[in-house]
Amino acid sequence: MTEVFTAETTIDRPVDAVWARLIDWDNAARWMPGVDALRADGPTAIGTTLVFTARGKQRTSEIAALDTGRSITLRSVQGGVVADYVYACARHGEGTNVSLTAVCRMTGPVRLLGPVIRAAIRRADSGQLNAFAATFSP
Repeated sequence: MTEVFTAETTIDRPVDAVWARLIDWDNAARWMPGVDALRADGPTAIGTTLVFTARGKQRTSEIAALDTGRSITLRSVQGGVVADYVYACARHGEGTNVSLTAVCRMTGPVRLLGPVIRAAIRRADSGQLNAFAATFSP
């Protein structure tokens, strides 16, 4: 997998509150760019599928890794592109440091478009944490 981007922000709330909002799938569309709606087909656990509508198309991601309260990896597979979004929360003083690292792997002919696809992912998703942090503002 090739790293596409890493973003970080600090939120002036305890880790438990930040984690709860991060995995609140019913409200995730508020901070995930381009996502109109999102729902989980079960509890937040490895293997759970998240179904979402983005730019008018239904897509899915799967929870590929989970360390409850600390990190979650959402894996999206579209054609020959596999993208992992790793969200992590860690205590930072009285608040929480939140990071997002996106990595991807391409197979087959789509590999030729690797630089273009990585740039599109970076452009579309690198602002997620700013939007997420804004949900904590009054």
